[in-house]
Amino acid sequence: MSSTTTTTQTTSQVETKAASKPLGMRVNGKQWHQPKKAFRPGSGLTSFEKRAKDRQLMAAVKAKEKELKDEKEAERKRRIEALKEKRAKKEEKERYEKMAEKMHKKRVERLKRKEKRNKLINS
Repeated sequence: MSSTTTTTQTTSQVETKAASKPLGMRVNGKQWHQPKKAFRPGSGLTSFEKRAKDRQLMAAVKAKEKELKDEKEAERKRRIEALKEKRAKKEEKERYEKMAEKMHKKRVERLKRKEKRNKLINS
């Protein structure tokens, strides 16, 4: 057991020495730049299966996001519609109150019924 620990210690010491060994002055004089690595054009390539799986996962995420956005937009439209209806009712009520100040109550009621009939016919 002690022989395996000494070999691992020795290899780790060699690795640290190699990593900490100074490379010396750079030829071009730009010591502040990181040293360049070897050009490996095939290193970033992935298999078709992995790309297909990633695309499928991305499509699922986008579908979920779209569903959530649509749900949020529907809720927003519902609130806006409720506000518009509430304001329209309030305006109509105020209009009838103004009419009631000027004319008789029964005539206002008759006009209300007549307007409702016209609305039903037009819509």
